[in-house]
Amino acid sequence: MFRSYLRPIAALATLTALAAYAVIMLRGPQGLSALSEKQKQIRSLEEENANLAREVEARKQHIKRLESDPSTQVLELRKLGFVGQGDTQFNVGGQKINPATGQTSSDTSTPAVH
Repeated sequence: MFRSYLRPIAALATLTALAAYAVIMLRGPQGLSALSEKQKQIRSLEEENANLAREVEARKQHIKRLESDPSTQVLELRKLGFVGQGDTQFNVGGQKINPATGQTSSDTSTPAVH
């Protein structure tokens, strides 16, 4: 008589235990929230990787222009502070007056190239 009740009760207890285990595993630290967080990290890293790939390609193009285009070379040299042949460089120092405030500031950082 107890055997007829025992088998369904054991099956129900097993199913309940499996369901509880599944809920704990899905909501735990290794569950669905961790999975969605890892997917967000993957998307973020893929986006960063794409941005870096674009930056690398832009730098390669800039290097090609520097190798082949003399005007780009001259512009880059001037950015670095080099003066071309026949050019005269004037270093302007002293005090700079801001017309808006009337205050003076010392400035010796910008050379004028002509």
